[in-house]
Amino acid sequence: MNRVQPVLVTDFDGTITEHDFFHLVVGNLLTPDDMAPWTAFRAGTISHFEAIKSIFGKIRAPESAVRALLDDMRPDPLLPEYAKALQDAGWHIVVASAGCEWYVRIILERLGVSGFEIHANPGVYHEGGPLEMLAPLDSPFYTPETGVDKVGIVRFYLEKAAGAGTVAYMGDGVTDAPAGLLVPPDLRFARADMAEALRAAGQEYRPFSIWSDAAKALLRP
Repeated sequence: MNRVQPVLVTDFDGTITEHDFFHLVVGNLLTPDDMAPWTAFRAGTISHFEAIKSIFGKIRAPESAVRALLDDMRPDPLLPEYAKALQDAGWHIVVASAGCEWYVRIILERLGVSGFEIHANPGVYHEGGPLEMLAPLDSPFYTPETGVDKVGIVRFYLEKAAGAGTVAYMGDGVTDAPAGLLVPPDLRFARADMAEALRAAGQEYRPFSIWSDAAKALLRP
């Protein structure tokens, strides 16, 4: 039987980075009144995607100011080294993010990282703002709730592996837990809210502090 390429599906904000773009935008560029869409999401009247899209749509700042915030996301400085090590070991790395592809690609390009398969909501930054986030309607992994269906992505690679390959998941949010539960506990890496959700559900996982820590664990025999 031919060996199936192992796959790591990884969240971005709070997983590859220390901080979420959303939180930095809210804390630095918006007012409390701008958070009404988030309140509506928490009340169940609009989707997660609609809330994030609306909040990003309230940004009014030069693009340079928003790009400066990307440094404050603090991506793992060891990402390039350990991403390459995983790729050299045969791993395919898939980014699955409910955030915006606009900043995901900027950060990965700054780090000189390549070869990732990226599934995130596309976006355009208009002069002076806002950041317009779009629904990935042409993606096979589109879902109205978050834009990107992380569970669907993991299921796709599990079906492709058909029991003969390895699929790992890495994340930090509550919405990462359902996708992480699809893979075996020893390939399920969690921190922050994802870890708390898994503990509350009595599910096992492997803790990590920064992305490269989990990558190191995957590289061990």
